[in-house]
Amino acid sequence: MSRSNKLVLLFLAVSIISISALAESNYTVNLTADKFLGNYLVNQSGFALYYFSDDGSASGVSTCYDDCASRWPPFYAETITVPDSLRTADFAAITRTDGSKQTTFKGWPLYLSSRDQAPGDIYGNGREDNLWHIVDPQEQPQLF
Repeated sequence: MSRSNKLVLLFLAVSIISISALAESNYTVNLTADKFLGNYLVNQSGFALYYFSDDGSASGVSTCYDDCASRWPPFYAETITVPDSLRTADFAAITRTDGSKQTTFKGWPLYLSSRDQAPGDIYGNGREDNLWHIVDPQEQPQLF
């Protein structure tokens, strides 16, 4: 392949990545994919969103506070904008016992992981006795 063809391909690749990044920035919650785990929710910066299995027994109320909340910061977006592949109606907000707000998906409070240092990291998935999971919108059960 000639040098000029390589430059054209490089330019096209950078353009596609730039367009994708711009499109992602329009959403407060978006979808991304992992080749092993499938689709999962991310915030506006591309960081994975997680749910805590123990919150299910509390009917959608967060049970993660203090040290837990420092490792698993609650996610909150005042206004939810999503791509066509997601439904805004699946998102809501709860008020935590400390008075702060937290976004929910199908009733499940959403969190970030302090282990994730860059967009695309999913180091929180399966942590702490397999109680923390990325949110697969197709597989996520509705709490109520």
